[in-house]
Amino acid sequence: MHKYPVVLAVVMVIAWLGAPRPAAAQADIAGQWAARNHEDAPERGGGPSMVEFEGLPINAANRLRGLSWSASLWTVPEHQCIPHPADYGPNFSNLAVWKDFDPYTREIVAYHTEMSWMNPVRTIWMDGRARPPAHAAHTWQGFSLGKWEGDMLTVETTHLKPAYIRRNGLARSEKATVREHFIRNGDVLTWITIVTDPVYLTEPYIKSRNFQLNVGMFMAKYGCSVDIEVPRPEGEIPHYLPGQNPFALEHAAKNHLPAETVLGGAETMYPDYVAKLKTLPNAVMPAPATSAPAARRGAAGQAPARRTPKCFACCR
Repeated sequence: MHKYPVVLAVVMVIAWLGAPRPAAAQADIAGQWAARNHEDAPERGGGPSMVEFEGLPINAANRLRGLSWSASLWTVPEHQCIPHPADYGPNFSNLAVWKDFDPYTREIVAYHTEMSWMNPVRTIWMDGRARPPAHAAHTWQGFSLGKWEGDMLTVETTHLKPAYIRRNGLARSEKATVREHFIRNGDVLTWITIVTDPVYLTEPYIKSRNFQLNVGMFMAKYGCSVDIEVPRPEGEIPHYLPGQNPFALEHAAKNHLPAETVLGGAETMYPDYVAKLKTLPNAVMPAPATSAPAARRGAAGQAPARRTPKCFACCR
């Protein structure tokens, strides 16, 4: 008579042990998260200055890309509505995270993230699926696989389109891989991004961003239209030829830094560089030319109207 309750208890324990359930240490990162831009405020707000490359592990090819870049590139129609790539999006946008469940096992199949600038939606697969072959399509958000390591979500991303690591012309290639760590501590979510790029970086580029839980936050849709903001001849792409960037020394001179320092490189990331910094002369802006060329005139002989791009630098 007493053996049946025992058998029933054993069956219930076995069923409980065999039921799929998340690891006890997993943290819930789903929710509405507001950006907290007090950390790295210039980078996360209005953006860096031109030729502000110090502290970044760039190589000579990437340095040349940055010195050739013009901010007017954002006014070209093909560049106006490009969303931030997965590795740059966390810089300043608000964040929404939600998850998909398997209807039978109740395990998490995927997390999705949405950033407020241009509303790019990204999928982080959690079901152990295989990564696509190298020749598969590359996108702005790439292909992401995630796994829990204790209470930290680690994500590996490949198949990214070529993009940028900083909004002043420093590039990131399509061969880059990105590792991320999501760590929740109470109402604060820390998002660590590590970019490894064999084409443009000599060492991994690491940054962290913090977000605050905001239950009532509403993720509005970001509208973007393609317009002719600055009239220019067809096929003209704003750029500077080597050695002709008039802003190459502006950031260094304004902040009393050596010209060599602002050109970046892995050496400038480390504390030991401070000793070398003290031995280098500060940059000085060259004297302005005595005469400037006449402004290009319109058909009626008047200078063309000054146009303000509809999207500010802090959004690009």
